[in-house]
Amino acid sequence: MTRTRALGALLLIGLLVACSSDKPKPTPLENYDARISVSPVWNLSLGTLSFPLVPAVRQGQLYVASDGGEVQAVQADTGAVMWTASAGDRIAAGVGSDGRFTAVVTRGNEVVVFDSGREAWRKRVPSAVVTPPLVAGERVFVMGVDRGVHAFDAVDGRRLWVYNKPGEALTLAQASVVTAYRNTLLVAQGQRLTALDPTRGTLSWEVPMASPRGTNEVERLADLIGPALRLGDRVCARAFQSAVACADASRGVVLWTRDAGGQNAIGGDLERVYGADASDRITAWRADNGDMVWQSEKLLYRGLSGALAVGTSVVFGDGEGYLHFLAAASGEQQLRLPTDGKAIVGTPLLVGKTLIVTTQAGGLYAFRAD
Repeated sequence: MTRTRALGALLLIGLLVACSSDKPKPTPLENYDARISVSPVWNLSLGTLSFPLVPAVRQGQLYVASDGGEVQAVQADTGAVMWTASAGDRIAAGVGSDGRFTAVVTRGNEVVVFDSGREAWRKRVPSAVVTPPLVAGERVFVMGVDRGVHAFDAVDGRRLWVYNKPGEALTLAQASVVTAYRNTLLVAQGQRLTALDPTRGTLSWEVPMASPRGTNEVERLADLIGPALRLGDRVCARAFQSAVACADASRGVVLWTRDAGGQNAIGGDLERVYGADASDRITAWRADNGDMVWQSEKLLYRGLSGALAVGTSVVFGDGEGYLHFLAAASGEQQLRLPTDGKAIVGTPLLVGKTLIVTTQAGGLYAFRAD
């Protein structure tokens, strides 16, 4: 398969995953007794989103973007817009920021970097990008759908290094893993969690988080899905339709892996890891050894988002814009809150005491415990 055909195939696979219409109807929502109290505190309209935006967070500010190319810095506790800029083109991947430098990638494969809201530079990469950039240590790290990793100087856009490793012909057109662990850059290379030296782009270690199985390239797809979950030295992630696994990033070893189909990010805390499978069956695993703690089928086929563990709750958004709070210890329903009726995308996140979610319609919603 040629490189061009391979990239076309992987993008098609991403569309098939996102647009599948043969699922059963969503499970009707049950009545419940509210066990916690959470209230909306502010909301903004960003414009439509066709990518799973998870805002970047630094020092109490959110960095967000919309399809049309608008990039904003927003105060997380109040919703006040600190600055607005334009990438000049439609955006393909989410936002990375260190609080000063903010990076997005356009559908024309351009990395666009803003310095405190003012455009600083733009550089083209050779393949499409669906994973949000990472900005850290005055560097911008970008991974394409061809799994090539590019490092740029955040100040002037100089290309510092490129990491390329031959891999499978097909890759998943879905946001993957690019994150930092101490002084190490962690990236996904298919089902492998790979550690790179961020200054030189050289390989430190890599570990398989899943064992792909199947009779063809599509069935063997097991790319890691971002954002990854960081629990101290432990880094956990889902491998597409294959497994959930945790690795010790200080030693470069896999701690445990469990067969678990699914296509959205996992969440967790020091006690448990949580995730929904392809049918939206929710499972909680022990964080230390991967043993199952509980399962819930009360939200089957509701199009659940990635998971967020917060306090005594685990939180999921669904395809009708509801935010579901479940008891972290048992999976029982604690609370349900509406947004704008459109699917919650990406993964909820917590900034200080403020819970943030985004919707497909571009709604940015903030909630806080009473």
